[in-house]
Amino acid sequence: MAVRQADVVLVGGGVMSATLGLMLRQLDPSLDIVMVERLDHVAHESTDGWNNAGTGHAGYCELNYTPETEDGDVTIDRALTINASFEVSLQLWSYLVEQGMLSDPRSFINRTPHQSFVWGEKDIAFLKRRYEKLKAHHLFREMEYTESPRVLEEWMPLVVKNRDPMQPVAATRIGHGADVDFGSLTRSMVQYLQTTPNFELMLSSPVTYLAKRDNGRWKVRVKDQKTGVTRKLEAGFVFLGAGGGALPMLQKSDIDEAKGYGGFPVSGQWLVCQKPEIVKQHRAKVYGKAPIGSPPMSVPHLDTRIINGKPALLFGPFAGFTTRFLKQGSVFDLFGSVRPTNLRPMLSVSKSNMDLTRYLIGEVFQSHSDRVASLRNYFPDAREEDWKLQDAGQRVQIIKKSKDGGGKLEFGTEIVAAKDGTLAALLGASPGASTAAHAMLDVIERCFPEKLKTDEWQQRLREMVPSYGQSLVEDEALLRRVRERTLSTLRLREDA
Repeated sequence: MAVRQADVVLVGGGVMSATLGLMLRQLDPSLDIVMVERLDHVAHESTDGWNNAGTGHAGYCELNYTPETEDGDVTIDRALTINASFEVSLQLWSYLVEQGMLSDPRSFINRTPHQSFVWGEKDIAFLKRRYEKLKAHHLFREMEYTESPRVLEEWMPLVVKNRDPMQPVAATRIGHGADVDFGSLTRSMVQYLQTTPNFELMLSSPVTYLAKRDNGRWKVRVKDQKTGVTRKLEAGFVFLGAGGGALPMLQKSDIDEAKGYGGFPVSGQWLVCQKPEIVKQHRAKVYGKAPIGSPPMSVPHLDTRIINGKPALLFGPFAGFTTRFLKQGSVFDLFGSVRPTNLRPMLSVSKSNMDLTRYLIGEVFQSHSDRVASLRNYFPDAREEDWKLQDAGQRVQIIKKSKDGGGKLEFGTEIVAAKDGTLAALLGASPGASTAAHAMLDVIERCFPEKLKTDEWQQRLREMVPSYGQSLVEDEALLRRVRERTLSTLRLREDA
């Protein structure tokens, strides 16, 4: 059987692979790129609109990005980093819209104010300290704070209607927050890639074999599930952007950098309301504080969502324990990922996170009434019959080897790359898709360093991302220029 030669193989048809493929296509139109996807269409796992929060994660409303220290201070470094990373994605999407590679931005992104909401004196004090620290930085200069019932009624009418008037509450707000349908975005990017030369999409084609040849190129085998035929590929660079499926394939690669990594899978569910008379009353993403002991992905929020052009309200997520790494994966995924190099870190994390495990199992056994009772903290008038339960996506949190040989559970997103730059994988969860452009720039810098030195690549990168090579965290004037363009192009202004 003939071997399909390619420059780049992208494993997974989600937002990460699509973003990297599109960026590489702009940097070098001659590259021969193959995307392989195990399902029969792209953007159906973590990237699908129903499988993630759709929040353009920018640190505006997510309280877990600004943890409280033991002395009562609030640290904002992670929020600054995530905000700047999301601005990179907004720049790339603006470029794609301006160049006609993406159509009407409202097909994938819509202005949805980002708000944080808390009650009780302790949490109000925390939110106010957070607001004061963030607002002092130019990235968050537009943030507003209120404890006024009248203002809160304007910001989040469903949340404050019929609430106990004696309960102290407070909120912050950023008006130009965004709801992103990453599924629609990804499908549009892949559709554009399919119109370009030297691009092939292989659907229903799971990877069955991955190994490096003596000549430095990667051998990849995929099995066409429709015909049963195995296809052989060979590429100079492989990117593993397969969500929870990236870790098992990274282990198959046998690169030194993969040793010690394990995964802790977490499932999720949403309460969903699609009744127009309720949906139209809430136009925001309202995030609260996570329950003690819960993972960051379980921060409760009541969200406006626009998925495939249709509005809805989502509340959750309700986390659960699973042994699957993908929504359509196998119950043996977790056990199959155990290796001699990651056994001790995984056992260490299991032992030190029993409270988290108990919390996740408890979430699984909640009744519909229990879940709606949680919703009433954010929507006091919620009725059980107006909401249905829907499964969200699977997330695999990173387990890394610690300095003492044990393990540490990480809740972020991480790029693992071979030292020779021929393979890279994306692991982890939040903030995930929102920072896809920034993450894929990291892949390009680490895996294509020689090409990145050329004036041509530098110029094209700055066309796609005008702030490339500069700091939005440190340069206020640059941030103003960038944000002026992206809010206008993507129609995220309040008057758009």
